[in-house]
Amino acid sequence: MDTAANPPPQPAPAQPVPGAQAPRIAIASSGLGHVARGIETWALDLASSLRRAGIPAGLFGGGAAPAVTALPCLRRGEPGAIRLAQAFRRLGGWRYGLGSPYEVEQTSFALNLWSRVRSNYDVLHLQDPLVASMLEFAHRNGLSRARVVLAHATSEKPATLQRFRNLQVFTPLEAAAWEAHRPARQRVFAIPNFVDTQRFAPGDQAAARAAFDLPPEPVVFLCCAAIRRYHKRVDQLLLEFAAASRQLGDRALLVVAGGAERDTDELIALGRDMLGDRVRFLVSVPRERMAQLYQAADVFVLASLWEMFSIALLEAMAAGLPVICNDTPAFRFAAGPAGHYCDLEQQGALAAGFGAMMQPASRGSLATAARRHVEANFSEPVVVAQIMAMYRAIMETA
Repeated sequence: MDTAANPPPQPAPAQPVPGAQAPRIAIASSGLGHVARGIETWALDLASSLRRAGIPAGLFGGGAAPAVTALPCLRRGEPGAIRLAQAFRRLGGWRYGLGSPYEVEQTSFALNLWSRVRSNYDVLHLQDPLVASMLEFAHRNGLSRARVVLAHATSEKPATLQRFRNLQVFTPLEAAAWEAHRPARQRVFAIPNFVDTQRFAPGDQAAARAAFDLPPEPVVFLCCAAIRRYHKRVDQLLLEFAAASRQLGDRALLVVAGGAERDTDELIALGRDMLGDRVRFLVSVPRERMAQLYQAADVFVLASLWEMFSIALLEAMAAGLPVICNDTPAFRFAAGPAGHYCDLEQQGALAAGFGAMMQPASRGSLATAARRHVEANFSEPVVVAQIMAMYRAIMETA
């Protein structure tokens, strides 16, 4: 059965069982409040969704933000974290959570998080692997009440994932692949990311383009990812769009929106040198403006060869955008009938994808499928019901 064409009825948002005490849930991310990435978006969206479902979830971050309890920590970009990591790197700091500024941030955050969750929460759900490892150790040794769920989003090694009693993965494919490594007492839950389909939806494209100072005429290809070479392959995105632009000319515009990384300025200079006005870079777009940014585009594109489960991909499809992405089982699970799939390891494949998506008919059929696919499989009510069932199962396990 084609679930995109015949979406099943969506369950109502999960509600506490009458007469039963709902589990006390804490969501945490050390970067929340000062970093904008997928992990921080996941934490904020999950806590907001649980609260809408009647679960007063606690939300903890390393910086001040609305509805977030900020905990002191040495942030990864601050001089103190950098100096501490440099000092301990020569002493094997990676062995005890001080090997890099990011590890310093997570370690200092974990210590303060422990004091807040050890007796006040039943379940701690997070994606930061080092913070999760420390709180898992505390729980197993009777130092914290909160049972830890690691949502695996950072491609950790098996030895790290095997430490956890409760592990969330985002696709059935990942769960099946992990089975050979799973410890006997570990519980694995295959639950995808979700998107608020009321907030992220098709809208007034002309108004959206005006809001971001984008021209009304070209076909706009949008990439939302950290602006860096590693993993996100923004350099390859620019090269392939430049190759396609030899035929497309001014009829196509590339917009790259994402957080700043070490090589962001270099990539921006490269893009402007190769493409001039045919590329626009939007650095650190505020979260509250992202829904309108998707409405300004015609096609969403990812140049990465893999993703654990891209929230931006779901947001784009909810806004009715077709997707150009790598041809892998994980991407096919996420994008389904909305994807134009390419072997992105082959030079010229992405450029050909740009050319194919210039046709309105090609874009239209995928766009219609995109919205239906997300509503049926990744909308907030569908997925939050699964998450609440996971919390209840965890609480019922000795």
